[in-house]
Amino acid sequence: MYIFFLQAIIGFVIDLLVGDPPRLPHPVVYIGRSIACLDKLARKITSSPRGLKAAGAGIAIAVVVGSFGFTALVLWAIGQVNYYVYLLLGAWIVSTTVAARGLADAAGAIRQLLLAGDDTAARRRVGWIVGRDTEAMDRGQMVRATVETAAENINDAVVAPLFYACLGGPALAMAYRAVNTLDSMLGYKNDKYLHLGWASARLDDLAGYIPARLTGLALLFAAWLSGRDWRRAVRAWVRDAAKHPSPNSGIPESVMAGAIHIRLGGRNVYGGVISFRQYMGDSLEELRPDHITRAVDMLYLASAFAALGLPILVRGLQEIICLY
Repeated sequence: MYIFFLQAIIGFVIDLLVGDPPRLPHPVVYIGRSIACLDKLARKITSSPRGLKAAGAGIAIAVVVGSFGFTALVLWAIGQVNYYVYLLLGAWIVSTTVAARGLADAAGAIRQLLLAGDDTAARRRVGWIVGRDTEAMDRGQMVRATVETAAENINDAVVAPLFYACLGGPALAMAYRAVNTLDSMLGYKNDKYLHLGWASARLDDLAGYIPARLTGLALLFAAWLSGRDWRRAVRAWVRDAAKHPSPNSGIPESVMAGAIHIRLGGRNVYGGVISFRQYMGDSLEELRPDHITRAVDMLYLASAFAALGLPILVRGLQEIICLY
């Protein structure tokens, strides 16, 4: 069990040092390709709402079980040959499920473009990390979108995969990454994916439920450690988190908003259709590029706290369970 903790910590460090080198194969790319193929296959077989729901459940099960099984099998085979190769390969696999460096780099690039006054390039970059339309965004909306994405993904791309890596090793971390990828590709509440993606969306909500609350605690600790407004962050969590349509994403977004004195949420546009997201936090400061810097600081601090604290938490839970 302790090897899982070690692989999680080493994997997190690998991500911080090198991120996702473009020349190395990335498992999530292959997971995405398999989902796309199964999506097309399902639509050839059925078009009825009931049939698409059944197909969606089948896709979710196949992708998650397949990701877990393949990863576990490869690691088992390597472990029969050399323990240290098994250790390092597992750590690298964990690093592919974590994206702290990638999140920080993406947010930092947008900040630099805003500081340089290149709003056109900044809008294009924001479009790489959000699903909403960016063509008409002003500078404040670009900052808001960047901070919201960074906050939400502290859970999805850092704390949750590390939690599952500590709980069940690299294979379980990869299974979680498969769940998250399914949701990002199929979990939309639109005409195309309302039925096919229902299982993926609900599975993602379930898998992220505990990690999201741990992410909120990690962000509160980060706010306290960095001298930011952790008390207002607590109030924002209690008051605003449940307003978010996701049972999980509202927690990191509300805590982040409270800690750095901004208001998140508001008017978004998806495919030309206006959507209003409930506000989180208080508009104590006007949105500006500096808030992206603060969000990235919080991201790194919360991620480091999670990487160090999750092994202790998971081990403590195991000890409690063993007592009963």
